[in-house]
Amino acid sequence: MKSKDLINIGIFSAIYFAIVFVVAMLGFIPIFLLLLSVLVPLLGGIPFMLFLTKVDKFGMIWIMSVIMGLLMLLTGMSWPPLAVSAVTGLIADLVYKSGKYKSAAKAVITHGIFSLWVGANYLPLFMNAEKYWSTRQNFGKDYIDTVTKLTPSWMCPVLFLAAFVFGIIGGLVGRKLMKKHFEKAGIV
Repeated sequence: MKSKDLINIGIFSAIYFAIVFVVAMLGFIPIFLLLLSVLVPLLGGIPFMLFLTKVDKFGMIWIMSVIMGLLMLLTGMSWPPLAVSAVTGLIADLVYKSGKYKSAAKAVITHGIFSLWVGANYLPLFMNAEKYWSTRQNFGKDYIDTVTKLTPSWMCPVLFLAAFVFGIIGGLVGRKLMKKHFEKAGIV
């Protein structure tokens, strides 16, 4: 990897995280906390698809994915997003590489897989809700009770599925909006 590649990873990671941060602010409304699995992949598809026009080396997607997981860890979301992002980022990188960095269809699938890290933010709610909420008492009892009611155990796979499906949709939207850039990069 050249310094240009690392700069692209850094720039697009910052743009993607800015989207995550803005959307996460909606999480103060309980239902929007769950909709992060929809909104982040949907809106994040645009910069991510533009990022893929710059990707031509294995590891670039994985590094961006790990950065997202690290940023979640640093912002208090615990370790699951980092662990999941390390695995799904590697899989996403392999998928995009399998299309020789030129397949628009693989690019869309890559974004769906990449987006799975968003679902990992909810794992502490399902693995140990009492411990999770013990560090967030300042959210208030009403908020905690409402989110708890919205997150029965069957909701965990639904949130991951939503992240993947809306990652695909976000990838399609991003691809459509970035069609000119895809053509210029030779991605068909």
